[in-house]
Amino acid sequence: MDYYSIVTILIVLSAIFGYINVRFLKLPITIGLMVITILFTLIILGISYFDDTLLMRERKLISQIDFKTVLLDIMLSFLLFAGALHTNFEQLKIQRWPILVFATLGVLVSTFLVGIIMYFVLQLVGLPVEFIYCLLFGALISPTDPIAVLGILKQAGAPKKLETKIVGESLFNDGVGVVVFLTIYAIARDGGDVSVSHIAEMFAIEVLGGIVLGLLLGWITYRLMKSIDDYDVEVIITIAAVMGGTLLAQQLHTSAPLAMVACGLMVGNDTIRNTAMSEITETYVDKFWELVDVLLNTLLFVLIGMEILMLTFDGQYILAGIIAIPIVLACRYISLWGPIKFFQKKLDFVPKTNLIMTWGGLRGGISIALALSLTPQMHSELFLVITYIIVAFSIIGQGLTVGPLIRRLAKDAD
Repeated sequence: MDYYSIVTILIVLSAIFGYINVRFLKLPITIGLMVITILFTLIILGISYFDDTLLMRERKLISQIDFKTVLLDIMLSFLLFAGALHTNFEQLKIQRWPILVFATLGVLVSTFLVGIIMYFVLQLVGLPVEFIYCLLFGALISPTDPIAVLGILKQAGAPKKLETKIVGESLFNDGVGVVVFLTIYAIARDGGDVSVSHIAEMFAIEVLGGIVLGLLLGWITYRLMKSIDDYDVEVIITIAAVMGGTLLAQQLHTSAPLAMVACGLMVGNDTIRNTAMSEITETYVDKFWELVDVLLNTLLFVLIGMEILMLTFDGQYILAGIIAIPIVLACRYISLWGPIKFFQKKLDFVPKTNLIMTWGGLRGGISIALALSLTPQMHSELFLVITYIIVAFSIIGQGLTVGPLIRRLAKDAD
Protein backbone atom coordinates (compact mmCIF):
# COMPACT_ATOMS: atom_id res chain seq x y z
CA MET A 1 0.00 0.00 0.00
CA ASP A 2 1.42 3.43 -0.95
CA TYR A 3 1.87 6.32 1.49
CA TYR A 4 -1.04 8.30 0.02
CA SER A 5 -3.44 5.41 0.63
CA ILE A 6 -2.19 4.92 4.21
CA VAL A 7 -2.56 8.63 5.06
CA THR A 8 -5.97 8.74 3.39
CA ILE A 9 -7.25 5.78 5.42
CA LEU A 10 -5.94 7.33 8.66
CA ILE A 11 -7.53 10.71 7.93
CA VAL A 12 -10.86 9.14 6.96
CA LEU A 13 -10.85 7.07 10.18
CA SER A 14 -9.88 10.16 12.19
CA ALA A 15 -12.75 12.14 10.66
CA ILE A 16 -15.29 9.36 11.38
CA PHE A 17 -14.04 8.80 14.94
CA GLY A 18 -13.84 12.56 15.55
CA TYR A 19 -17.44 12.96 14.42
CA ILE A 20 -18.60 10.12 16.70
CA ASN A 21 -16.77 11.71 19.62
CA VAL A 22 -18.17 15.22 19.07
CA ARG A 23 -21.67 13.96 18.27
CA PHE A 24 -22.06 11.36 21.00
CA LEU A 25 -19.20 11.00 23.54
CA LYS A 26 -18.25 14.70 23.82
CA LEU A 27 -14.84 13.85 25.33
CA PRO A 28 -11.64 15.89 24.80
CA ILE A 29 -10.60 15.04 21.24
CA THR A 30 -7.37 13.20 22.11
CA ILE A 31 -9.09 11.03 24.73
CA GLY A 32 -12.18 10.42 22.62
CA LEU A 33 -10.22 9.39 19.55
CA MET A 34 -8.04 6.96 21.50
CA VAL A 35 -11.06 5.39 23.27
CA ILE A 36 -12.99 4.97 20.00
CA THR A 37 -9.96 3.58 18.15
CA ILE A 38 -9.22 1.02 20.88
CA LEU A 39 -12.89 -0.05 20.91
CA PHE A 40 -12.88 -0.25 17.10
CA THR A 41 -9.76 -2.44 17.15
CA LEU A 42 -11.15 -4.68 19.91
CA ILE A 43 -14.38 -5.14 17.92
CA ILE A 44 -12.30 -6.15 14.89
CA LEU A 45 -10.42 -8.62 17.10
CA GLY A 46 -13.77 -10.06 18.21
CA ILE A 47 -15.06 -10.31 14.63
CA SER A 48 -11.82 -12.07 13.63
CA TYR A 49 -12.98 -15.21 15.46
CA PHE A 50 -15.60 -15.54 12.70
CA ASP A 51 -13.94 -13.67 9.80
CA ASP A 52 -10.39 -12.27 10.04
CA THR A 53 -10.50 -10.17 6.83
CA LEU A 54 -10.74 -6.80 8.60
CA LEU A 55 -8.15 -7.81 11.20
CA MET A 56 -5.65 -8.82 8.52
CA ARG A 57 -6.16 -5.53 6.69
CA GLU A 58 -5.71 -3.44 9.86
CA ARG A 59 -2.59 -5.39 10.81
CA LYS A 60 -1.21 -4.90 7.31
CA LEU A 61 -1.88 -1.16 7.58
CA ILE A 62 -0.16 -0.87 10.97
CA SER A 63 2.80 -3.02 9.87
CA GLN A 64 3.49 -0.58 7.03
CA ILE A 65 3.71 2.42 9.39
CA ASP A 66 7.01 2.98 11.19
CA PHE A 67 5.45 4.57 14.30
CA LYS A 68 8.80 5.54 15.82
CA THR A 69 10.03 7.33 12.67
CA VAL A 70 6.67 8.97 11.90
CA LEU A 71 6.34 10.38 15.41
CA LEU A 72 9.91 11.20 16.49
CA ASP A 73 11.32 12.31 13.12
CA ILE A 74 8.30 13.96 11.48
CA MET A 75 5.22 14.74 13.58
CA LEU A 76 6.93 15.70 16.84
CA SER A 77 8.66 18.81 15.46
CA PHE A 78 5.38 20.23 14.10
CA LEU A 79 3.49 19.47 17.32
CA LEU A 80 6.16 20.94 19.61
CA PHE A 81 6.53 24.10 17.53
CA ALA A 82 2.74 24.57 17.56
CA GLY A 83 2.63 23.99 21.33
CA ALA A 84 5.56 26.30 22.08
CA LEU A 85 4.12 29.00 19.79
CA HIS A 86 1.12 29.37 22.12
CA THR A 87 2.94 28.98 25.45
CA ASN A 88 3.03 31.97 27.80
CA PHE A 89 6.65 33.11 27.37
CA GLU A 90 6.63 35.58 30.27
CA GLN A 91 5.36 32.97 32.72
CA LEU A 92 7.94 30.55 31.32
CA LYS A 93 10.73 33.03 32.11
CA ILE A 94 9.49 33.40 35.69
CA GLN A 95 9.23 29.63 36.17
CA ARG A 96 12.39 28.77 34.19
CA TRP A 97 14.47 27.37 37.08
CA PRO A 98 11.93 24.91 38.49
CA ILE A 99 11.05 23.86 34.92
CA LEU A 100 14.75 23.25 34.19
CA VAL A 101 15.17 21.13 37.34
CA PHE A 102 11.94 19.20 36.70
CA ALA A 103 13.05 18.43 33.13
CA THR A 104 16.57 17.27 34.08
CA LEU A 105 16.98 16.12 37.68
CA GLY A 106 13.33 15.06 37.89
CA VAL A 107 13.65 12.82 34.81
CA LEU A 108 16.91 11.26 36.08
CA VAL A 109 15.55 10.55 39.57
CA SER A 110 12.34 9.07 38.17
CA THR A 111 14.33 6.94 35.68
CA PHE A 112 16.39 5.31 38.41
CA LEU A 113 13.50 4.90 40.86
CA VAL A 114 11.29 3.24 38.24
CA GLY A 115 14.16 1.04 37.06
CA ILE A 116 15.07 -0.15 40.57
CA ILE A 117 11.49 -0.85 41.69
CA MET A 118 10.46 -2.55 38.43
CA TYR A 119 13.53 -4.80 38.63
CA PHE A 120 12.24 -6.31 41.88
CA VAL A 121 8.56 -6.26 40.87
CA LEU A 122 9.24 -8.18 37.65
CA GLN A 123 11.16 -10.80 39.65
CA LEU A 124 8.13 -11.21 41.94
CA VAL A 125 5.70 -11.78 39.04
CA GLY A 126 8.00 -14.39 37.48
CA LEU A 127 9.62 -12.20 34.82
CA PRO A 128 13.36 -12.05 35.57
CA VAL A 129 14.76 -9.11 33.62
CA GLU A 130 18.28 -7.70 33.87
CA PHE A 131 18.57 -4.42 35.77
CA ILE A 132 19.92 -2.44 32.79
CA TYR A 133 16.76 -3.21 30.78
CA CYS A 134 14.54 -2.13 33.70
CA LEU A 135 16.55 1.09 33.79
CA LEU A 136 15.94 1.47 30.06
CA PHE A 137 12.21 1.16 30.71
CA GLY A 138 12.51 3.81 33.44
CA ALA A 139 14.11 6.16 30.89
CA LEU A 140 11.38 5.74 28.28
CA ILE A 141 8.45 6.06 30.69
CA SER A 142 9.71 8.93 32.91
CA PRO A 143 9.41 11.91 30.51
CA THR A 144 5.90 13.31 30.27
CA ASP A 145 4.56 13.67 26.75
CA PRO A 146 4.09 17.31 25.65
CA ILE A 147 1.58 16.29 22.98
CA ALA A 148 -0.74 14.55 25.44
CA VAL A 149 -0.24 17.26 28.08
CA LEU A 150 -0.89 20.18 25.72
CA GLY A 151 -3.96 18.57 24.22
CA ILE A 152 -5.68 17.86 27.54
CA LEU A 153 -4.54 20.77 29.76
CA LYS A 154 -6.22 23.26 27.40
CA GLN A 155 -9.56 22.05 28.78
CA ALA A 156 -8.47 21.37 32.36
CA GLY A 157 -8.73 24.96 33.62
CA ALA A 158 -5.42 24.93 35.54
CA PRO A 159 -4.09 28.21 36.98
CA LYS A 160 -1.75 29.79 34.41
CA LYS A 161 1.41 29.59 36.56
CA LEU A 162 0.74 25.89 37.25
CA GLU A 163 -0.13 25.17 33.61
CA THR A 164 3.16 26.84 32.60
CA LYS A 165 5.13 24.52 34.92
CA ILE A 166 3.47 21.38 33.57
CA VAL A 167 3.58 22.44 29.90
CA GLY A 168 7.08 23.92 30.17
CA GLU A 169 8.44 20.79 31.82
CA SER A 170 6.81 18.52 29.23
CA LEU A 171 8.13 20.62 26.32
CA PHE A 172 11.73 20.28 27.51
CA ASN A 173 11.91 16.96 29.34
CA ASP A 174 11.29 14.79 26.31
CA GLY A 175 14.55 16.04 24.77
CA VAL A 176 16.43 15.28 27.99
CA GLY A 177 14.56 11.99 28.35
CA VAL A 178 15.54 10.86 24.85
CA VAL A 179 19.23 11.60 25.63
CA VAL A 180 18.97 9.58 28.87
CA PHE A 181 17.23 6.76 26.97
CA LEU A 182 19.84 6.72 24.19
CA THR A 183 22.67 6.68 26.74
CA ILE A 184 21.24 3.72 28.67
CA TYR A 185 20.36 2.06 25.35
CA ALA A 186 24.01 2.33 24.25
CA ILE A 187 25.19 0.87 27.58
CA ALA A 188 22.71 -2.02 27.28
CA ARG A 189 23.70 -2.68 23.66
CA ASP A 190 27.49 -2.36 24.10
CA GLY A 191 27.75 -4.02 27.50
CA GLY A 192 28.60 -0.89 29.51
CA ASP A 193 31.34 0.44 27.24
CA VAL A 194 30.23 4.10 27.42
CA SER A 195 32.41 6.69 29.17
CA VAL A 196 31.32 9.68 31.26
CA SER A 197 32.93 11.99 28.70
CA HIS A 198 30.88 10.39 25.93
CA ILE A 199 27.67 10.90 27.93
CA ALA A 200 28.59 14.56 28.57
CA GLU A 201 29.36 15.06 24.89
CA MET A 202 26.07 13.49 23.85
CA PHE A 203 24.17 15.70 26.31
CA ALA A 204 25.92 18.85 25.10
CA ILE A 205 25.35 18.12 21.41
CA GLU A 206 21.78 16.88 21.74
CA VAL A 207 20.35 19.22 24.39
CA LEU A 208 22.44 22.39 24.33
CA GLY A 209 23.05 22.15 20.58
CA GLY A 210 19.33 21.71 19.94
CA ILE A 211 18.39 24.74 22.02
CA VAL A 212 21.05 26.95 20.41
CA LEU A 213 19.98 25.84 16.93
CA GLY A 214 16.34 26.55 17.79
CA LEU A 215 17.11 30.06 19.05
CA LEU A 216 19.12 30.76 15.89
CA LEU A 217 16.26 29.52 13.71
CA GLY A 218 13.81 31.61 15.72
CA TRP A 219 15.94 34.73 15.27
CA ILE A 220 16.25 34.14 11.48
CA THR A 221 12.48 33.55 11.25
CA TYR A 222 11.84 36.76 13.19
CA ARG A 223 14.15 38.82 10.96
CA LEU A 224 12.56 37.46 7.79
CA MET A 225 9.01 38.08 9.03
CA LYS A 226 9.86 41.56 10.26
CA SER A 227 11.24 42.60 6.85
CA ILE A 228 7.99 41.90 4.95
CA ASP A 229 4.24 42.25 5.45
CA ASP A 230 2.60 39.36 3.61
CA TYR A 231 0.73 36.84 5.74
CA ASP A 232 0.82 34.08 3.11
CA VAL A 233 4.60 34.16 2.82
CA GLU A 234 5.07 34.59 6.59
CA VAL A 235 3.07 31.43 7.28
CA ILE A 236 5.23 29.59 4.74
CA ILE A 237 8.36 30.93 6.50
CA THR A 238 7.21 29.33 9.78
CA ILE A 239 6.63 26.01 7.97
CA ALA A 240 10.12 26.25 6.42
CA ALA A 241 11.60 26.94 9.86
CA VAL A 242 10.08 23.74 11.23
CA MET A 243 10.80 21.46 8.28
CA GLY A 244 14.22 22.89 7.41
CA GLY A 245 15.17 23.16 11.08
CA THR A 246 14.23 19.53 11.75
CA LEU A 247 16.27 18.32 8.78
CA LEU A 248 19.25 20.46 9.84
CA ALA A 249 19.04 19.23 13.45
CA GLN A 250 19.04 15.62 12.26
CA GLN A 251 22.11 16.28 10.10
CA LEU A 252 23.92 17.98 13.00
CA HIS A 253 22.83 15.19 15.44
CA THR A 254 21.22 17.72 17.78
CA SER A 255 17.76 17.39 19.34
CA ALA A 256 15.18 18.42 16.74
CA PRO A 257 12.36 18.47 19.36
CA LEU A 258 14.28 20.89 21.61
CA ALA A 259 15.22 23.02 18.59
CA MET A 260 11.55 23.34 17.64
CA VAL A 261 10.55 24.18 21.22
CA ALA A 262 13.16 26.96 21.38
CA CYS A 263 12.20 28.23 17.91
CA GLY A 264 8.47 28.19 18.71
CA LEU A 265 8.95 30.01 22.02
CA MET A 266 11.02 32.69 20.33
CA VAL A 267 8.65 33.26 17.40
CA GLY A 268 5.59 33.14 19.68
CA ASN A 269 6.67 35.53 22.43
CA ASP A 270 4.76 38.81 22.61
CA THR A 271 7.74 41.08 21.86
CA ILE A 272 8.46 39.40 18.52
CA ARG A 273 4.77 39.10 17.68
CA ASN A 274 4.27 42.84 18.19
CA THR A 275 7.31 43.86 16.14
CA ALA A 276 7.36 41.23 13.37
CA MET A 277 3.70 40.40 12.69
CA SER A 278 0.76 42.50 11.62
CA GLU A 279 -2.58 41.70 13.22
CA ILE A 280 -3.75 39.72 10.18
CA THR A 281 -0.42 37.81 9.99
CA GLU A 282 -0.67 36.89 13.66
CA THR A 283 -4.21 35.59 13.13
CA TYR A 284 -3.22 33.48 10.11
CA VAL A 285 -0.08 32.08 11.78
CA ASP A 286 -2.01 31.15 14.93
CA LYS A 287 -4.95 29.60 13.06
CA PHE A 288 -2.69 27.64 10.71
CA TRP A 289 -0.65 26.11 13.53
CA GLU A 290 -3.78 25.41 15.59
CA LEU A 291 -5.14 23.44 12.62
CA VAL A 292 -1.82 21.56 12.19
CA ASP A 293 -1.86 20.79 15.92
CA VAL A 294 -5.41 19.40 15.83
CA LEU A 295 -4.87 17.38 12.63
CA LEU A 296 -1.61 15.75 13.74
CA ASN A 297 -2.95 15.09 17.25
CA THR A 298 -5.96 13.43 15.68
CA LEU A 299 -3.81 11.16 13.50
CA LEU A 300 -1.42 10.42 16.37
CA PHE A 301 -4.04 9.26 18.86
CA VAL A 302 -5.76 7.12 16.23
CA LEU A 303 -2.36 5.50 15.59
CA ILE A 304 -1.79 5.00 19.33
CA GLY A 305 -5.17 3.29 19.60
CA MET A 306 -4.35 1.00 16.66
CA GLU A 307 -0.96 0.04 18.13
CA ILE A 308 -2.85 -2.35 20.41
CA LEU A 309 -2.42 -4.87 17.57
CA MET A 310 1.34 -4.82 18.25
CA LEU A 311 0.88 -6.16 21.78
CA THR A 312 1.50 -9.69 23.04
CA PHE A 313 -1.51 -10.60 25.18
CA ASP A 314 0.31 -12.47 27.95
CA GLY A 315 -1.25 -12.57 31.43
CA GLN A 316 2.07 -11.89 33.22
CA TYR A 317 2.79 -8.92 30.93
CA ILE A 318 -0.63 -7.41 31.59
CA LEU A 319 -0.26 -7.94 35.36
CA ALA A 320 3.16 -6.24 35.27
CA GLY A 321 1.65 -3.31 33.35
CA ILE A 322 -1.16 -2.84 35.88
CA ILE A 323 1.29 -2.96 38.81
CA ALA A 324 3.57 -0.48 37.00
CA ILE A 325 0.89 2.25 36.90
CA PRO A 326 1.05 3.23 40.63
CA ILE A 327 4.83 2.68 40.64
CA VAL A 328 5.40 5.19 37.82
CA LEU A 329 3.05 7.72 39.45
CA ALA A 330 4.73 7.33 42.87
CA CYS A 331 8.20 7.73 41.34
CA ARG A 332 7.13 10.90 39.56
CA TYR A 333 5.68 12.30 42.81
CA ILE A 334 8.95 11.58 44.65
CA SER A 335 11.11 13.03 41.84
CA LEU A 336 9.16 16.32 41.98
CA TRP A 337 9.01 16.59 45.77
CA GLY A 338 12.55 17.93 46.35
CA PRO A 339 12.55 20.62 43.62
CA ILE A 340 9.08 21.83 44.63
CA LYS A 341 10.10 22.11 48.31
CA PHE A 342 13.21 24.04 47.28
CA PHE A 343 11.54 26.52 44.92
CA GLN A 344 8.25 27.10 46.72
CA LYS A 345 10.00 29.50 49.12
CA LYS A 346 11.09 31.70 46.19
CA LEU A 347 8.13 31.28 43.84
CA ASP A 348 4.40 31.31 44.53
CA PHE A 349 3.29 27.70 44.01
CA VAL A 350 -0.40 26.83 44.06
CA PRO A 351 -1.49 24.37 46.79
CA LYS A 352 -0.94 20.66 46.01
CA THR A 353 1.36 21.48 43.07
CA ASN A 354 3.12 18.11 43.40
CA LEU A 355 -0.14 16.14 43.29
CA ILE A 356 -1.45 18.06 40.27
CA MET A 357 1.86 17.83 38.38
CA THR A 358 2.03 14.09 39.09
CA TRP A 359 -1.52 13.43 37.90
CA GLY A 360 -1.26 15.97 35.05
CA GLY A 361 2.06 14.60 33.77
CA LEU A 362 0.67 12.34 31.07
CA ARG A 363 2.53 9.72 29.07
CA GLY A 364 1.80 9.32 25.37
CA GLY A 365 3.14 8.47 21.95
CA ILE A 366 6.78 9.27 22.72
CA SER A 367 6.99 6.49 25.31
CA ILE A 368 5.38 4.02 22.88
CA ALA A 369 7.76 5.10 20.10
CA LEU A 370 10.79 4.53 22.35
CA ALA A 371 9.42 1.16 23.51
CA LEU A 372 9.04 0.12 19.85
CA SER A 373 12.76 0.82 19.34
CA LEU A 374 13.79 -1.85 21.88
CA THR A 375 15.27 -5.09 20.60
CA PRO A 376 13.95 -8.59 21.49
CA GLN A 377 17.02 -9.03 23.73
CA MET A 378 15.84 -5.96 25.69
CA HIS A 379 12.45 -7.64 26.29
CA SER A 380 10.68 -5.41 23.77
CA GLU A 381 7.38 -7.33 23.88
CA LEU A 382 7.16 -7.12 27.68
CA PHE A 383 8.02 -3.44 27.92
CA LEU A 384 5.76 -2.51 24.99
CA VAL A 385 2.77 -4.06 26.78
CA ILE A 386 3.67 -2.35 30.07
CA THR A 387 4.20 0.99 28.31
CA TYR A 388 0.92 0.73 26.40
CA ILE A 389 -1.06 -0.02 29.58
CA ILE A 390 0.51 2.97 31.35
CA VAL A 391 -0.09 5.27 28.35
CA ALA A 392 -3.72 4.14 27.98
CA PHE A 393 -4.37 4.70 31.69
CA SER A 394 -2.54 8.02 31.59
CA ILE A 395 -4.45 9.48 28.64
CA ILE A 396 -7.87 8.06 29.47
CA GLY A 397 -7.83 7.77 33.27
CA GLN A 398 -5.66 10.74 34.22
CA GLY A 399 -6.74 12.82 31.22
CA LEU A 400 -10.44 12.58 32.13
CA THR A 401 -9.90 13.33 35.82
CA VAL A 402 -7.13 15.98 35.87
CA GLY A 403 -9.64 18.78 35.18
CA PRO A 404 -12.01 17.83 38.03
CA LEU A 405 -8.98 17.30 40.31
CA ILE A 406 -7.65 20.79 39.60
CA ARG A 407 -11.08 22.39 40.11
CA ARG A 408 -11.64 20.49 43.37
CA LEU A 409 -8.23 21.43 44.80
CA ALA A 410 -8.71 25.05 43.71
CA LYS A 411 -12.10 25.09 45.46
CA ASP A 412 -10.61 23.61 48.65
CA ALA A 413 -7.87 26.27 48.61
CA ASP A 414 -10.41 29.16 48.42
